[in-house]
Amino acid sequence: MKSGKNGLYEDLKRQILTMELDPDQVLDEVTLSERYGLSRTPVRETFRRLAGEGYLDIRENRGARVIPMNHSTLRNFFLVAPMVYAAIGRLAVQNFKPQQLVDLKNTQAKFRKAASSGDALGMVIENNRFHEIMGEMAGNPYLEPSLSRLLIDHARIGNTFFRPRDSGMQQRLDLSVDHHDEFIEGIAQHDESKVVDLVFEHWELSRANMELFIAPQGLKADALVDGPATKTME
Repeated sequence: MKSGKNGLYEDLKRQILTMELDPDQVLDEVTLSERYGLSRTPVRETFRRLAGEGYLDIRENRGARVIPMNHSTLRNFFLVAPMVYAAIGRLAVQNFKPQQLVDLKNTQAKFRKAASSGDALGMVIENNRFHEIMGEMAGNPYLEPSLSRLLIDHARIGNTFFRPRDSGMQQRLDLSVDHHDEFIEGIAQHDESKVVDLVFEHWELSRANMELFIAPQGLKADALVDGPATKTME
């Protein structure tokens, strides 16, 4: 744990992305002030900053809460995310700067390392940063806030459903890591069509994880339909 205002900001952001803080969890201003050696004012300023970035919900007389995640959230996420990601990918190809490509490669190296070692929390953080950098490459002030909000729930969904012993999920993870390398290659080559096509391939991996939410491990979606037939009275 870091100290000070920046430490509080970074720690809260990480804890929300990795689900160490539950959706809709209330944050204790007094406890955080003491833990980070801060007065109440910088803690409130940090809350407002995180609220502006989509991590917290602040309501009058109710304090700060972690942004909720429910069925409505997931539905809206899956409706909008492909469109935003595709637009980000297209603009990233058009507008990226050389240093941003270097940053993307460095983040990918960290993501691949976390994936190889089974570091679930590391994967969440580095995957989130990878797509943040793509948003920065796009450089569009209208899209970047939408991307930032989507990435919060993308990270939380991914962390919720990550099952390292699930062979199907491991295959999707390996493919996701390879997709990141292909994103880098497509952007470097200014290949807009390749990057946009890859966005939708990459998106299907998230859709596969959505099925785990609908039908958790050990429960088939058709269990009630294909269950034992009811005996009829003779």
